[in-house]
Amino acid sequence: MNSSGGSECRPDPHTFRDLTGTSRFKGLGVVDKLRSIWMDGALVPWDEAKIHVLTHSFHYGAAAFEGIRSYRLDDGRSAVFRLREHIQRLFDSAKILGFKIPYDFDAVSDACVETLIANGLAEGYVRPIAYIGDGVMGVFPADNPIRLVIAAWKWGAYLGEEGLKRGIRVKVSTYSRYAPNSAMTRAKVTGHYVTGVLAKKEAKALGYDEALMLDPDGYVAEGSGENIFIVRKGVMKTTPLTCILPGITRDTIIELARDLGLTVVEQRFTRDEAYIADEAFFCGTASEVTPIREIDGRPIGRGGMGPITHKFQSLYFDAVRGRAERYAKWLRSYETVPDISGLGQRPAKASAP
Repeated sequence: MNSSGGSECRPDPHTFRDLTGTSRFKGLGVVDKLRSIWMDGALVPWDEAKIHVLTHSFHYGAAAFEGIRSYRLDDGRSAVFRLREHIQRLFDSAKILGFKIPYDFDAVSDACVETLIANGLAEGYVRPIAYIGDGVMGVFPADNPIRLVIAAWKWGAYLGEEGLKRGIRVKVSTYSRYAPNSAMTRAKVTGHYVTGVLAKKEAKALGYDEALMLDPDGYVAEGSGENIFIVRKGVMKTTPLTCILPGITRDTIIELARDLGLTVVEQRFTRDEAYIADEAFFCGTASEVTPIREIDGRPIGRGGMGPITHKFQSLYFDAVRGRAERYAKWLRSYETVPDISGLGQRPAKASAP
């Protein structure tokens, strides 16, 4: 190590990308460079989307954010899934943090679609984040400006295509979810994910795909970034909104279940109840509907995707891809058109909500 702080201390720019600039970790969420990012009211070139190192939220973790997916529909158009609900949660999270987003609801919704179109993404992941800018340092941010950034990128199956089909292996974490009065658990806040990062790293280091976190009382809470459902004797159970994020995909699954006439119970359950479930699955915007085939080395059911999980996974993808008319209310459509230069796609105007 160079004690004078020379180049040996700097990260290798090729650590995560090969010489062509392509990610060596496809499937792990590494973001490939696109055209532009929306920042404080305007699209800026991808490489110019920067914040100051003294940005308050960068130091103290108080930023509200969302993860939203868009899908290519069977008719050739594209649509953002449950955009309104995601943007409402973004505003709710900001309110819980005690700051006001300097744009109205419709402007933020439109900017999400605009960002997808500007980057030629017929299918993608959208990340709006409202944060406290630079100015005053220290825990109290005083009147530092509130800023908003919206990025979009290509993202496949968060827990892997194989995981979607065969199910994933899960480890109960040594890290617990926050108590409700330790963190405002109804808010999707950047700082809340520190324990999720630790839990996921722990699970991966032990050879598992994902972590399952317990609440402060030892009951099952959720994954590092997903909600959980279990099925036993035909009854679906999911954890109540005590110390977990109110997931939009969770809400989707509950509505789909009720439409199918299935019983859904929002009730605490223990890890050993999860062990003896007939089926279990994670759900979330990133993870979609991913079956759990094993928890702590114990096979769940027959150790693969069960019939109820399969039903929900199929219906979920029908809904997000516009194949279920009943759920067209959840789709905000838009279009991209081919770029005749062959360099990707060029923008087209957004369709009406």
